[in-house]
Amino acid sequence: MTDPRTETAAAEPIVVAIDGPAGSGKSSVSKQAARHLGFGYLDTGAAYRALAWHALERGVDTSDALAVLDAAGDFDYAISLDPDDYWVRVGAAEVTDAIREPRVSDAVSGVARVPAVREAVNAMFRALVASSGRPGVIVEGRDITTVVTPDAPVRILLTAAPEVRAARRSAEVATQDATAVADALHRRDAADAQVVDFLTAAPGVTVIDSTALDFEQTVDAVLNVVRAETGAQHGR
Repeated sequence: MTDPRTETAAAEPIVVAIDGPAGSGKSSVSKQAARHLGFGYLDTGAAYRALAWHALERGVDTSDALAVLDAAGDFDYAISLDPDDYWVRVGAAEVTDAIREPRVSDAVSGVARVPAVREAVNAMFRALVASSGRPGVIVEGRDITTVVTPDAPVRILLTAAPEVRAARRSAEVATQDATAVADALHRRDAADAQVVDFLTAAPGVTVIDSTALDFEQTVDAVLNVVRAETGAQHGR
């Protein structure tokens, strides 16, 4: 006889929602946790970055909401949910690396603060999760626990002290001056905080502070929460 829990998992993937500020380790930790669980991995920030890239390629002023909406009209976006084969595309263009450029990072907040854009993108995220074909999906971003998937069975706020986040981001972007990277991170936090509150845990959200944790310890902390909340024993 088929286990009804298996049927439910196949029909409705377990959603693990992870929020947090830049430099908290959301992307790398979420991706590794997804590997351990056999889950998909959805980087929601990539969509806003890709739209910012698309707008910049068209010469759009990303502080102009109407111009951003116009650019969103022909935004042909695709992303992989495979943590071992991650890519982002806009039309025929492979933009996985391009959307991490400083010029794109500086433009993201302008794109993300347009309400109609957020509504459309959030609907796209939910559709991607529903059609993932995976037993679960780790979805990470800024307002995942409160807006995108507020009913997710696992909701986590992953954070760390500002100086630790800045140091981690500087290590990731070794070609740039550490002070410049830290300043950019703080500006991004300040700009994004005007759109969503990603530093305060909503009721029912588990906080994981990785300030004193290394990478593997942070991954283990996420896995422990997932398994405690869902009993998930997927993966390795």
